[in-house]
Amino acid sequence: MTQTLSHRPLSPADLPPSSALRTLQVGFRRLRCRECGAEYEPVAKHVCDLCFGPLEVVYDYDWLKSVVSRQSIQAGPLSIWRYRPFLPVLSERPIDVGTGMTPLVKAERLGRRLGLKNLYLKNDAVNMPTLSFKDRVVSVALTRAKELGFTTVSCASTGNLANSTAAIAAHAGLDCTIFIPADLEAGKVLGSLIYNPTVMAVEGNYDQVNRLCAEVADRYGWGFVNINLRPYYAEGSKTLAYEVAEQLGWQLPDQVVIPLASGSLYTKIYKGFQEFVKVGLVAEKPVIFHGAQAQGCSPIAQAFREGRDFVTPVKPNTIAKSIAIGNPADGIYALEIARKTGGQIATATDPEIVAGIKLLAETEGIFTETAGGTTIAVLKRLAESGQLDPEAVTVAYITGNGLKTQEAVQAHVGHPLVISPKLESFEQALERARTLERLDWQEASV
Repeated sequence: MTQTLSHRPLSPADLPPSSALRTLQVGFRRLRCRECGAEYEPVAKHVCDLCFGPLEVVYDYDWLKSVVSRQSIQAGPLSIWRYRPFLPVLSERPIDVGTGMTPLVKAERLGRRLGLKNLYLKNDAVNMPTLSFKDRVVSVALTRAKELGFTTVSCASTGNLANSTAAIAAHAGLDCTIFIPADLEAGKVLGSLIYNPTVMAVEGNYDQVNRLCAEVADRYGWGFVNINLRPYYAEGSKTLAYEVAEQLGWQLPDQVVIPLASGSLYTKIYKGFQEFVKVGLVAEKPVIFHGAQAQGCSPIAQAFREGRDFVTPVKPNTIAKSIAIGNPADGIYALEIARKTGGQIATATDPEIVAGIKLLAETEGIFTETAGGTTIAVLKRLAESGQLDPEAVTVAYITGNGLKTQEAVQAHVGHPLVISPKLESFEQALERARTLERLDWQEASV
């Protein structure tokens, strides 16, 4: 692996001049510690040497404001790369597999069921190429990995990230090794193996997998998208904010509901909205940020409920494996956003998650995985408790496809009616089906 940039902290005297990166027509400049403010060159590094705080990408918003417009964005590709100036890559030819620009669905039937008159669903269950929002973050991370000279890429994953990393690495011609918990859903395991990476199934939960990967990254010098490449990887989530603002006619929503795992998606959607305000693409307005966690892995929700400014790790125990991160890296920042925007961080039980998956499918024809079921279950809870304004523009984020987690709902849906190829057999089965529907309706009414 070729690595030519220093990892030392920068002093004000040796920060690179803005003009050096302006000539490349990109908005990012360097990395900055979110805790102590120390700045670093934009290399493969995610933790501050001085205080061990997380690093994030710094942009020149004055420059962005001078070169980016609604028209320039709309003239770009129908993918996340229409927002390239806001993303931490140098290449004018980034890895583009059609990721992004997923539908923003006006959910009228679900909205009527929940009493929400202006409900929208950002549907990344149909994102490309692997049917989850992780395709966004991986496209950015692997583009930056190639710029930094990595030839082998990797990740610690609960499934969706493994799928995305394997697929996009295959497209980019990069060697790939991924690490997953050994008890992962079969669909997600297959969804990685098909791209022929090396797959390591670790006998442990995600947090144990992540600790192992940190050691591997240090020993082998690979590019781990959610470890040493994490500052760049995380920025890809901002495109979910940009697209919603553009799809709403260049305005921000009033309130959002977002699933919480590490907390990164939640914080980066907030950052994306703020960036569009800073450069004048949308008018400033308050957006209330609500978060959704599975009750069986809800360290951020517990901290929120108890009024703490720190997050205590927990051991995951939920069907929602894709958001089952017991030690969330961005948990404290998610707490801060929820509180300052007036939002809630709520939980859903496993049965409520299954019911949320079914409710979304039955009302809007969208089959989501367990993370999306968590979002819908919490959306329902917040609506029924009066914590959502029924008149406000509400956006719920659906982050993955239900075909990946069929085990979660298999025992909770009906069975096909087996009939002979005769009209009489069909009519008998049809009457049985209608009778069952009436019984279900009566039971629900009671």
